[in-house]
Amino acid sequence: MDDAVSPHPDDAPARGREPRIPAQLRVLVGLIALEALALVAATVYLVVELLVDTPDSFVSAVALTVVVAIGAVGVAAIAVGALRGQPWIRGAGITVQVLQIALAIGSFQGLFARPGIGWLLLTPAIAVIVLMFSRPVVLATTRPEEQA
Repeated sequence: MDDAVSPHPDDAPARGREPRIPAQLRVLVGLIALEALALVAATVYLVVELLVDTPDSFVSAVALTVVVAIGAVGVAAIAVGALRGQPWIRGAGITVQVLQIALAIGSFQGLFARPGIGWLLLTPAIAVIVLMFSRPVVLATTRPEEQA
């Protein structure tokens, strides 16, 4: 019975082959991975700045660097979870994107407004939220017992 054939070939992956990943999920993983890489780059930049420059508040500079590094690890974990089709990534991913939208809005206003940075933050955040709610991504990140 170990070679049983499913009446529905799409229900179970063929032996030795990975299950198909929907295109929307691939794009989602790519966008989230790019966000994680951006946070890694920001962490590296902050570490270099700590070593090269003298901050006004060393404690605040270290705290900011640690928070950004933790964020990079968290966003990378969301990307890996999305690639594996884990259900928890939907809530975590939406939370990160809402925070990113808040940063983008802040970038559009104020004395030191940087609209270019605002658009760089806002565009992928909206794309990720739309992809998170797309049917293929929801189905790919839902446990089989939840689909019934």
